[in-house]
Amino acid sequence: MIVNVRRLLIGVVVASVLSTTLTVTWAALGPLRSGAPSPQASAQAAAPLPPPVPREPEFSTAWSAAPSAASRTRPAGHTIRNVVHTTIGGPLVRVRLSNRFGVGAVRFGHVTVALSAHGGGRRDGTADLSDGTAAPGTLRDLTFDGRRGVTVPRGGDVLSDAVPLAVPADADLLVTVWTPVRPRAATFHGEPKQRSLISPDEADRAADETATAFTRGTWAWFFVTAVEVTGAPGTIVAFGDSITNGAASTPGRNRRWTDLLAARLATTPDPDYGVANAGISGNRILLDAGHPRYRITAVAGRSGRVRFTEDVLERSGARTVILLAGINDIMQAPRQTDPARIAAGLAGLAARARAAGLRVVAGTITPWQGYHAYTPAADRVRLRVNAWIRSSGGGAFDAVADFDRAVRDPFAPLRLSARYDGGDHLHPNDEGMRALAEAVPLDRL
Repeated sequence: MIVNVRRLLIGVVVASVLSTTLTVTWAALGPLRSGAPSPQASAQAAAPLPPPVPREPEFSTAWSAAPSAASRTRPAGHTIRNVVHTTIGGPLVRVRLSNRFGVGAVRFGHVTVALSAHGGGRRDGTADLSDGTAAPGTLRDLTFDGRRGVTVPRGGDVLSDAVPLAVPADADLLVTVWTPVRPRAATFHGEPKQRSLISPDEADRAADETATAFTRGTWAWFFVTAVEVTGAPGTIVAFGDSITNGAASTPGRNRRWTDLLAARLATTPDPDYGVANAGISGNRILLDAGHPRYRITAVAGRSGRVRFTEDVLERSGARTVILLAGINDIMQAPRQTDPARIAAGLAGLAARARAAGLRVVAGTITPWQGYHAYTPAADRVRLRVNAWIRSSGGGAFDAVADFDRAVRDPFAPLRLSARYDGGDHLHPNDEGMRALAEAVPLDRL
C-alpha cells in the first residue's frame, strides 16, 4: 500500500538536492585522472555499449478518472459500486482511491474488485450494460499493507495491494467501496457517462456478488481514480476537459475518444497501451473553477496546472500525455484574451511531462462557432493558439494531433461538422469522438 498526501514539493526539493549533489560530485571527480589512459582502458572505452532493452512497467493504468470535486450530500449510502471499463488487461490488479477533496480523514472499511457479469459498451459496438452483478467467482477483497481497511488523510490517496485476477481488456469492472462512516465530503469524478450503483443502507455490501442491495444509481465515480494491471507495455494519458470526458458521447457505451483510441491501438501493430482518461468537464488550464472563489464542490475542479502532477505524472506506466485543453480558458469568465498566456500554460505542462520522461502530443482546440458563449473575438484567440500548436509550440511538443482539422466543417471551418456535432456545436458526438481518436499519430506515442 502507498499513501500519498502530496509528493510534488518533496520531489522538487529532492530533485534540487540531487542536481546539486551530482554537479558537485562531477566537478570533484573530473580532474582525478590527468595522465594518458592505458591501451586496455582505451579499448574498453571505445567498445560500443549494447542498446538498452525496453522494459515494460511493472504496472500500467487500465482505467482512470480524474477526481474533480467533493459532494457533501452524496453518495446516499455507505456502499458505492463503481462501474468502470478497462482499456487493457492483465493478471494482477490493484486500485487507487482518493480523498483529495475531503475535509477530514476517510475510512475505507472494505473494498473489493470484480469482473462485471455484463461487459458494458464494447469496441465491437455491442452493449451489455452492467447492473452491478459480479461475474461468479471473480470478486476479490482488496487489502492495504495486508489489512482490510485503511484510513486516508484529508487530501491523500491510497493504492491497494495487488491481487490475482485475470482482467480482460474492453470489459466492465466493479470497484466497490464501503465507508463505515459517511464522510462529510466525498471525493468524486463528475459527469462520467457511466452509471454506478449505491446501496442506501449502512451495511457493508462490498462482498455482495448480486446487485440486490444496490437499489440506487448515480452518474458519478466516488473515491476510485485508477485501476492498474501488470503485463502491459505502458499507458497513454489524455489530459483535458469535457471533450476528453466524453460529454456528448452515448452514456454507458464507452464512446469517449480515449476509449476509441484504445480500440484503435488494439487493432494495429502498435503496442496495446492503456489509455488513461484525465478529462474534467469545464476544466481550465490556468484558473480553478469559479475563480477567484474556488470551492471544493465545484465540479470543474482545480486548474490543469494544479492537478497535472497527480492526474498525469503519477499515473502508473505513463509514457505519453496527449493535451487537449484551452477552450474553457477562452470562453469562461473571466475570459483569457491573450493567446500567449494559454500557450505558456500548455508549454509549462509539456515541460513538466518531459522532465518526468513522458512524450507530449498536443491537440489543436476544436471549433465552437454556434455555441452559446461563442464570439468572433474569442475564437481569434483559439485560432492563434492553434497556429502555435501546429508549429509544435516552438519545440515544446513531440507531436501534434490536429483535432480541429479532424472535426471541423470543411466549408465552414469555424464550426463543427454537422456529422460530428453533439448538438450544442461544441461537443463532438460518437462519430466526432471517433474522428478525434483517428487524428492521434500512433507512431508518435
